[in-house]
Amino acid sequence: MTYERIALDGALVMAPRETRIDMSNADAFKDALLESVTLASKVMIVDLSSIEYISSAGLRSLMIAFKAAKAEQKTMAMAALRPLTQEIFAISRFNIVFTLFDDVRDALARLAPDVVAEFDAL
Repeated sequence: MTYERIALDGALVMAPRETRIDMSNADAFKDALLESVTLASKVMIVDLSSIEYISSAGLRSLMIAFKAAKAEQKTMAMAALRPLTQEIFAISRFNIVFTLFDDVRDALARLAPDVVAEFDAL
């Protein structure tokens, strides 16, 4: 599982760089998400802009990380979903579970406004 992390003062952005999350990499995705939750101070944004498809195994990984974030009193949201990924979230009703944003900047502006200038400077 390849991914990038952007650590900001008060938020962390985790961006998988795979195009698919399915049975073959869902466990690695889950591990990366859980590590990111631990590293996030208050807010974690998952940037799904590279994801063209996510299976139920990938959705399960997101749910496990979401529960871990909630247990640590951290906010976790998704950003930049592609059309098929948005459809999968809607069909599975994960669009009700997770807060979804059009892009990472919008998510940060809403959930961690103090870090937007820091994000823009990157």
